[in-house]
Amino acid sequence: MKIALMDSGIGLLPAAAAVRRLRPDADLVLSSDPDGMPWGPRTPEDLTERALAVARAAAAHRPDALIVGCNTASVHALPALRAELEPRIPVIGTVPAIKPAASDGGKVAIWATPATTGSPYQRGLIRAFAADAEVTEVPCPGLADAVEHGDAEAVDRAVAAAAALTPPDVRALVLGCTHYELVADRIRAAVQSADLPPVVFHGSAGAVAAQALRRIGAEPAPAAPPSGGLTVLLSGRTEELPAAALSYAEGRLLVAAAPAR
Repeated sequence: MKIALMDSGIGLLPAAAAVRRLRPDADLVLSSDPDGMPWGPRTPEDLTERALAVARAAAAHRPDALIVGCNTASVHALPALRAELEPRIPVIGTVPAIKPAASDGGKVAIWATPATTGSPYQRGLIRAFAADAEVTEVPCPGLADAVEHGDAEAVDRAVAAAAALTPPDVRALVLGCTHYELVADRIRAAVQSADLPPVVFHGSAGAVAAQALRRIGAEPAPAAPPSGGLTVLLSGRTEELPAAALSYAEGRLLVAAAPAR
């Protein structure tokens, strides 16, 4: 079994680690675009072309499925990716976990990039799945870039700025950018009040990984011995996992679990 994941950068790590935990025997192909990132400021047309190039590099390794581990690419490029690759390679997009976060009503915060915050796409998800909840959209300028470069001080500054915009009594927090899942512990420390119930975090990595297995008819086998390989493609070039990725537990898991080739 081989699962490919794509993103502009290391935002694909949470979903890749989730696949590794569910199927330690799966070969993983991580395809990103350091030459063209960030994708957020690009036009939809330009972003789609970059995403197609990254997807084609992954598809050349003949995966059983491709996970688009990026909210922005899922918004703008998913139809083009599916048109080119399916049905040969199932393509699984990433959607912010607004529906489960709002299922109990109450106060919900959605942390997302400035480009996504307030966008018609996100507002549509809120109308569809969170009409009965009190939702606060929180822009997080600089956070994804700080995570991408493993800049701990910049991460802390961006998290603190976003936490200041987050109501103190929110009960659920949606991590609306896949990069943010890599620093969920820092976000939790910034928004959690000692005298209030724990804030429930909602990321997308686990659900996306499970959906990829369902699409190819594979069952989870978390007790399997670690035997899956790891291929890293940086703008189409076969490379090692970037050093910044190893500053996160998810990146270290992938390297530790990958057998020597």
